[in-house]
Amino acid sequence: MTTLGESLTLPCGQILRNRTMKAALSEALGDRTHGPSTRLETLYGRWGSGGFGLLITGNVMVDRSQIAEPGNVVVDDDRDAEALTAWAKTAKNGGAEIWMQLNHPGRQSNPIASRGRPVAPSAIALKIPGMATPRELSTAEIDEIIDKFAETARVAESSGFGGVQIHAAHGYLVAQFLSPLSNQRTDEWGGDPERRRRFLIEIVRRIRSAVAPGFAVSVKLNSADFQRGGFSEDESREVVRALTEESVDLIEISGGSYESPAMMGKAQKQSTRDREAYFLEYAETVRAIAGDIPLAVTGGFRSRSAMVEALASGACDVIGLGRPTITIPDAATVLLESDRERLTVPTVEFGARKLLGKVADISMLDGALDLQWHTDQLHRMGDGSEPDPARPWWKTLGTIVRRNGFDALRPTKRAA
Repeated sequence: MTTLGESLTLPCGQILRNRTMKAALSEALGDRTHGPSTRLETLYGRWGSGGFGLLITGNVMVDRSQIAEPGNVVVDDDRDAEALTAWAKTAKNGGAEIWMQLNHPGRQSNPIASRGRPVAPSAIALKIPGMATPRELSTAEIDEIIDKFAETARVAESSGFGGVQIHAAHGYLVAQFLSPLSNQRTDEWGGDPERRRRFLIEIVRRIRSAVAPGFAVSVKLNSADFQRGGFSEDESREVVRALTEESVDLIEISGGSYESPAMMGKAQKQSTRDREAYFLEYAETVRAIAGDIPLAVTGGFRSRSAMVEALASGACDVIGLGRPTITIPDAATVLLESDRERLTVPTVEFGARKLLGKVADISMLDGALDLQWHTDQLHRMGDGSEPDPARPWWKTLGTIVRRNGFDALRPTKRAA
């Protein structure tokens, strides 16, 4: 029976010391030129000594002109090699592996942080207020973006990162290619499920050709995007099947987008809430399809017993932890070395709820507040302070307005 403390050997030969993974969380701690700041080193020093087997960074952009949010790190050449090396080394000092999450926002490009109009498979706007209609990518531009993913992976490897994770979930560019709602092309990059997944498959192939055999290449994939007519579980299973033909070392299962945020635990069935993990049932349906590729499931895990049961059942091989690691940066050590059964995550909501509910969608406001509250905690740790689980909601409201203006009071792209 697999346990949390058991090591895992990946297809590339890399060994994770245990089955806990700090999942990607967008830190927004890049410097003014989008390089990695020393605050990232401090933050990952905390997580690196937290007992995890694997750390996944937050969104690292592959294109300097297309950025998901202010503060994202961009890696499109070697200019920040020294700072990247320090980041990786600090994280690995505690014994964990660190992989860089590679991302392109596509139509989710942030208008404050990006230069120029967003790009996407098709000129279809995101159904979120304030987001511009993207420009459809040409075939030449698509090929250039695939090269950018490979170049960022090459730089990550040369800087000491042990692997990369391709972000193919949560409505970002790769997920946009996968979904028939956002990809309505009829050329070699769209028109049917096989052509829609070609973008992801080509990224995997080009990255693998740019890095050494022992460097890990992984994918974060939606089980579905939870939108009528969108990327379905059946299509997702076929993507997993296609990935078994490529040199992939881990598939992390997630789901949803910022139009339908299932990754935040919204509208989950009671049976799912009882089992804690939002996407475990889907993982069970692809376990046999994935073959020798290990599966990680992230989203909803809070108790040791649920994690142990998920591993013991064979549904997944790695337990991904996101929000619990923000206020409990040594969550893996807590699970592996103490008798504590549950990781408690604070619930953050607006005050004056009756008044606000008369003029705005209170659930939407709560979502924005909750995401920024957790980002504030990351910034505290980046500054060398301890997390503050008792931080009041009104302090975070001030942070939101100061950083992004009043327009930011809507669900934002904070969770990677």
